[in-house]
Amino acid sequence: MGPDSLAAGWTNMPDIWGEGALFAFSGLDGETDTRSQFVATVGSAGYDLLIHTPERRLLTLRTADFGKVRIATGDVLISETDRGEMMMMYAAWHTLIGHLPEDGDVALAFVDDGLENTNGLTMRTEILSDGGQLTITEDVGKGDVIALLLAADERSWTLAFGTNAAEATDRAVDALLLDRHQVMRERLNLYARLPVVRDPERARLLKKCLSVMKVNTLSAEASIGQIWSTPDRVPHKAMWLWDSVFHSFAMNRIHADTSWMFLKSVLETQLEDGMIPHMSRADGTVSSITQPPILAWGVWENFLYTKRWSDLAYALPRLELYMEWILTHRDKNQNGLLEWMIEGNPLCRSGESGMDNSPRFDEAALLDAVDFSSYAAADMTYMSRIAEELGDHERSLLWSRRSAAVSASIHSKLWHEEDGFYYDLAMNGSMSKVKAISGFMPMLLEDLQKTRTERLLAMLHDPQHFGTPFPVPSTAVSEPTYSTDMWRGPVWISTNYLIITGLRKQGKEEEANKLAERTIDAVQFWYEGYGVIFEYFDAEAKTSPLACSRKGPPLQQYDIRRKIDVIRDFHWSAALTACLLLDSQAIFG
Repeated sequence: MGPDSLAAGWTNMPDIWGEGALFAFSGLDGETDTRSQFVATVGSAGYDLLIHTPERRLLTLRTADFGKVRIATGDVLISETDRGEMMMMYAAWHTLIGHLPEDGDVALAFVDDGLENTNGLTMRTEILSDGGQLTITEDVGKGDVIALLLAADERSWTLAFGTNAAEATDRAVDALLLDRHQVMRERLNLYARLPVVRDPERARLLKKCLSVMKVNTLSAEASIGQIWSTPDRVPHKAMWLWDSVFHSFAMNRIHADTSWMFLKSVLETQLEDGMIPHMSRADGTVSSITQPPILAWGVWENFLYTKRWSDLAYALPRLELYMEWILTHRDKNQNGLLEWMIEGNPLCRSGESGMDNSPRFDEAALLDAVDFSSYAAADMTYMSRIAEELGDHERSLLWSRRSAAVSASIHSKLWHEEDGFYYDLAMNGSMSKVKAISGFMPMLLEDLQKTRTERLLAMLHDPQHFGTPFPVPSTAVSEPTYSTDMWRGPVWISTNYLIITGLRKQGKEEEANKLAERTIDAVQFWYEGYGVIFEYFDAEAKTSPLACSRKGPPLQQYDIRRKIDVIRDFHWSAALTACLLLDSQAIFG
């Protein structure tokens, strides 16, 4: 198959090149190196790439006609212009290769963002004997060098990272010899695994989802022994606990062995006392808090695809040790309910909960948390299933009983009959009546009464609370603190996915399908407008994700070096949207 016939199957790729979109080499294609920070995001003009080394560079591609984008993934860009083809793609984690139209030009320069001391930064350009041009940018203090090599024909170019000038230059020179069409085939090969989706808009969205999943997948490195995933290559960079589980749900549909590696990488970060950190870096450093316990769910879902009992046998003792740590260290009042760690930072009172700045935590006090308790009870049920699958009936019964005990405490202590909703409980025994999306998480439990399911559905649809134009808001619109700032109102695809899962568990298939469709439509709408998949969305469907706050108002110009605003090409948004798309394909054909 030649390059033209391959490209013909990609006419559904986006016609835009969205600002902040990730552009990096994937661990699915070979070795990556997070320490180098050689990762790019798309700039605000043309085909500019911002390269996020400690001292950022700007790669600028210019042409009189930017043409029509034919392919735009996280590692390949091809645009057709009247003067020829514009192309760039990753040949390796450290090297980009590209091709210019007849009137094209490419340049490299440091970004003057005013954040770093510019001492030690050098840039030089020389004309080579064959007529080519070499530009070398070097940060002496950080030990990183990026070389841009423009070939003698002035249309082929390479960009390479190195720890010294010789290494960067050698990589750039070697890359000029590569067959760019062969490299393109290799980068796009993964998309052949996707099921055929007949609707062209949804097919395009699914490809974009896979592109985001791919670019946020990294290879084994330093302390991480196999492929792993990150929420986003910049700014988060590291591996996160519950994010990795959400990522695995979609990867199960594409390559279940990779999905298992996502989960195993997290399990391997477990400390001797059983705690699993919420964030781990490749250099082995970890955080001091954990995150929502949904790992057993992830392991079980992966097993349904792989049918490997050895993975269950590997995971179960680690899952048990982790759950014992949670029950020991996160139930200070020993009433059978769990409390998230509360931090001093008012912009992130509970990073452990995953709902950093939710108004639930504004009083900075410990709470018996309805979501924490529900996640744990649900995960104990999955641990029971895992033990049963392994033939250990005694362990299965133990975790089933422990799950039932936590679930009973949730239903007896956290339900408010008059409001028809679940709330957190303060340490003094009073209900903390902040209406947050956490109140729907008991739908993940198998013993939820039908009457309570109906009451929760009424709350879900009530326009005074959660029945927004784009549901489900992370905080009810009735709360005085409601806003577009992260967990104080916006819609997150992760919590929508949890509610959809809960609705299915409660036999509410039609309701689940409706919410899934509305979620897909919203992600599709903003993707079509901006070319990226956003971290979260305005529940009122009025404010662009670009204008939503993120622990404070957004900058006028998106710049994650200055402030992290709503993140572009966010992994779990893409992965869970892919799950919903594939489920809807199965349901509606």
